[in-house]
Amino acid sequence: MKVGLVSPYDFATAGGVNDHVRHLAVQLQNLGHETRIFGPSSRADVGVEAARFYRIGTPIAIRVNDSVARITLSFHLANEVAAIIAEERFDVLHFHEPLMPALPMTMLRMSTTANVGTFHAFARSNVGYFYGRPFLEPYLQHLHRAITVSEPARDFVQRYFPGYPMRVIPNGIDLSIYRPGLPPIRHLRDEHLNILFVGRLEKRKGLGDLLRAYRAMVSRLPQSRLIIVGDGPLRGRVESYVARNRLPNVVLAGYVPERVKPRYYNTADIFCAPATGAESFGIVLLEALASGLPVVATEVPGYMSVLEPGRDSITVPAKNWRELAASLVILGRDAELRRRLGEYAQQKARRYSWDLVAAEVVAVYHEARKALAAQPARQLEVSGVHNAV
Repeated sequence: MKVGLVSPYDFATAGGVNDHVRHLAVQLQNLGHETRIFGPSSRADVGVEAARFYRIGTPIAIRVNDSVARITLSFHLANEVAAIIAEERFDVLHFHEPLMPALPMTMLRMSTTANVGTFHAFARSNVGYFYGRPFLEPYLQHLHRAITVSEPARDFVQRYFPGYPMRVIPNGIDLSIYRPGLPPIRHLRDEHLNILFVGRLEKRKGLGDLLRAYRAMVSRLPQSRLIIVGDGPLRGRVESYVARNRLPNVVLAGYVPERVKPRYYNTADIFCAPATGAESFGIVLLEALASGLPVVATEVPGYMSVLEPGRDSITVPAKNWRELAASLVILGRDAELRRRLGEYAQQKARRYSWDLVAAEVVAVYHEARKALAAQPARQLEVSGVHNAV
């Protein structure tokens, strides 16, 4: 099959959805399928090894869900999109966040092939879905099959579109990349207990709670180190908090290339995911589990759809830095518990191997193509679509 993968987000910027699209493109190629990727980009020189990349639209930053989404809001994309679709003749178009403006919605409205949508997001509420439901429902009718990455993500969409059929297929992990036994970051692998955080430095990732927890635990575990991998708008505030409170052994690694990131997991003793909410899944959890790390995480719905407390993790209520600190101390003092949780974590990660996940996605593609074949053929005028969109 020839598959087009559509992302709404700036493809020059790292993020969970874009990472998912890149990995899926690789796996589809490995299975013998041909792939193309569509997305807006803030740079013209975006390199995508797995597929030809079509740069469509210039992204702008929009604040949403305690984060920043870099998407294109230009709806004047129809002619460019129509020409590519006509040339490529896709068997399947796979839309990631299909109801996001403007690229996914434009392509979905114009597509005459089998359409699959994956919904990645989770939040307490969505004003756009609530007020825009009459406008968005016709777009859902263009999807022949729909996927969500977790049960919380499915429940979130169905809150606004009750009864809409969706299949849960989780995010995947490349077990050849994330695994134990890789060379650690040498200067960080010593007698210290290393606690690792990986994520964007923004409010909803909960790093503020982790810093407070770390401040409380170092008096009980002085041979500890906090390693922070990632960058974002709160970096200055993090640096200020560390300096103001004289927190010892805090390493702000900043942005780390994907080829280096697995080594940080192999440098750590504990992985901590303190998000405050709005997590539909947590790809970083898979990276930690596959690396054989025990996890301390908050009990947000997306994380709890992945973790099994007591078997691969210790979980605490969100925004409770005191319980976070206590859990880190318990795990930090008990090497046998860390070993047991880590061993189960590594075994469990095999369930999320990209080989298995991609095979499930391909099965959905076949279902979508059968659903399309059962429908009457439809013809769309580009100008009409442009006006409608």
